[in-house]
Amino acid sequence: MNYKTILLKESHPIRVVTLNRPDRRNAMTQEMQTELISVFEDTAATRCCALILTGAGDAFCSGLDLSELQAMRDKTAAEHRADAERLARLFVALYELPVPTIAAVNGPAIAGGTGLATLCDFTLATPAARFGFTEVRIGFVPALVSAFLALQVGDKRCRDLLLTGRLFGATEALHLGLVNEIVEREELAPRAIALAKSLMCNSTESISATKQLLAAQNRAWLDAAIVAAMQANAESRETADFREGVSAFLEKRKPVWKR
Repeated sequence: MNYKTILLKESHPIRVVTLNRPDRRNAMTQEMQTELISVFEDTAATRCCALILTGAGDAFCSGLDLSELQAMRDKTAAEHRADAERLARLFVALYELPVPTIAAVNGPAIAGGTGLATLCDFTLATPAARFGFTEVRIGFVPALVSAFLALQVGDKRCRDLLLTGRLFGATEALHLGLVNEIVEREELAPRAIALAKSLMCNSTESISATKQLLAAQNRAWLDAAIVAAMQANAESRETADFREGVSAFLEKRKPVWKR
């Protein structure tokens, strides 16, 4: 299949997926989300031994594309709900992929980009990588990422990252447990391949069963959290704060929040 926003390289039995919008810092569009879902679901069916996710150029993924933010202001409630459902499907497909996943974070991974990077089983990052759940800065709710982040770092740290919307570096991400290793830029791709090859020394069936077990242990809580998150995601897009936040962001000014 030919993709427009991603590159797919088959180095059997390792699959490398590259977000390929370097001129837009690999910002996510609906098309990219749909293509990633397709790749992840196909990977689950074909059962390669490992999947590596990285970005072209100097960024991993800068979050949602500006064109998507602009379009949001004119969408209906049903369209907002469809957007939330697609993002949930993307995150769940990556989280529940039966093969090991490795994020090679080559630069900034912001908002949904942080979600993609940290939902992988292993996250390798360069010293220049930056992370942040910045949704509250534009009047949005970091709903879907919150469900997974709470599992990863605990409630207190989750609140810190989501409520402040602050950016943080690779060293702090390592301390939080969101990054496994910090790797120099020139060594990032080789290290990701080496890690994938080391995982191939283990039983493919055992790895798959272990991943399924871990997902099953969290499923009851996570399913309920995702349902609530989709609702919050869609509803937040219809608020006055969201409209003001997006307008301020696009106009490059500080937002004026209603108090």
